[in-house]
Amino acid sequence: MKKGIHPEYNHNLKITCSCGNSFVTGSTLKDDSIMVEICSKCHPFYTGEQKIIDTDNLVKKFEERVEKSKKMSFKSKREKMEKRKKKSQEASSKPTSTLTLKDMLENAKVSK
Repeated sequence: MKKGIHPEYNHNLKITCSCGNSFVTGSTLKDDSIMVEICSKCHPFYTGEQKIIDTDNLVKKFEERVEKSKKMSFKSKREKMEKRKKKSQEASSKPTSTLTLKDMLENAKVSK
């Protein structure tokens, strides 16, 4: 091992988790302690329980959207198609003008 190129490893570092667990380990950091959000005592892989860490309230927002969509009434495809047929029938039953563009221009008396 070359001398002078490696950091010192002799520092003891106290690690404290948000769940309250703390332990001491060796580190190259020169700090006395650091805070972490998750450790082996509260990590879902080790505990077998699901824990949702939601810092941006994404889960809450998703659940609100789901509840909102449950309250909304959605039309079935059949209802949509019936509404479209009615609308097209109403439009076709109205009399349409048989004037051409030339006739409209003559009626408006547009001069060249």
